[in-house]
Amino acid sequence: MSTGQQTTALVDLRSDTVTQPTAAMRAAMLAAPLGDDVFGGDPSVNALQSQIAGLLGFEAALFMPTGTQSNLCAILAHCGRGDEYIVGQQQHCYRWEGGGAAVLGSVQPQPIEHAPDGSLPLARIEAEIKPDDAHFARTRLLALENTLGGKLLPFDYVQAATQLAADKGLLRHLDGARLFNAATAQAEALGTDVYDEARRIAQCFDSVSVCFSKGLGAPVGSALCGSREFILRAHRVRKMAGGGMRQAGVLAAAASHALEHHVRRLRDDHALARQLAQGLAGIPALRVEPPQSNIVFVDLQGQAADQGAALLAHLQSQGILATGLYRLRFVTHLDADADGVARAVAAIRGFFAR
Repeated sequence: MSTGQQTTALVDLRSDTVTQPTAAMRAAMLAAPLGDDVFGGDPSVNALQSQIAGLLGFEAALFMPTGTQSNLCAILAHCGRGDEYIVGQQQHCYRWEGGGAAVLGSVQPQPIEHAPDGSLPLARIEAEIKPDDAHFARTRLLALENTLGGKLLPFDYVQAATQLAADKGLLRHLDGARLFNAATAQAEALGTDVYDEARRIAQCFDSVSVCFSKGLGAPVGSALCGSREFILRAHRVRKMAGGGMRQAGVLAAAASHALEHHVRRLRDDHALARQLAQGLAGIPALRVEPPQSNIVFVDLQGQAADQGAALLAHLQSQGILATGLYRLRFVTHLDADADGVARAVAAIRGFFAR
């Protein structure tokens, strides 16, 4: 029996990982032909691997349960025990993935600070490359992330950094968890095609990890792309890490659907992020970082600097979720819309108007 009350939908802006599969994606998953991927016999997994490798211009790809495992397999396939990789302080494969390369592979990270635009200064990269001397770990790999904290690494920088690495004999890995967000931002700026830009970015690297469960809206999964020889090495690491799945095609089908249908719509997420930032502009207590993709960072300032927890609690009471792990963060995605963003803006303004 109806109570006459209408439930207000939750506005979840914590991450673009919270999306639910669309009806069309669920249908693709249900219809997916299946096999045993550990035996290499799942046709949907094989199709996805060929699809993403071809799209980004690589010889081969490997479907992974998670982006964390994809980055781990990449680093361990490129580096051996006693090697090191150069990485940024805020990159996922250094800060946010449990130290896996060091713990599981005895591969040492050499983290360096980011420039304000998210890049790693070229002079710092070059300075951290170790000489061939028994006192030092062997520098083998440069790892970049694009987007990083929602910021697009400028393409000229990506070219220069990866060329520097190649000139110094280093391999190059891209954590492209949100590669298609980066490509969308780049395509919007240049008036080009998002798929072309994704391939252009990817081809600067020896390996690329792409996540399907963030902006692309699939429930699970990432892919690691590279040469056939590299993917064979990564496959062995994936097995050791417990990443071999059986009838994984039901998940691969969701990722294939996302690649075909959810890439071009990323520009809608970017537009919503701009709508959110514009709606918060002018609030004296806030410093809003202009978004370059689908992530809006907000810093509390002045007398409001210690009110982050109270603001998040207020938002939750209004049916709006965000995160404040190190800064307030709002992420737009497939399941967010303009009305939800407007509700978030109104709730935040209401909190500071009290």
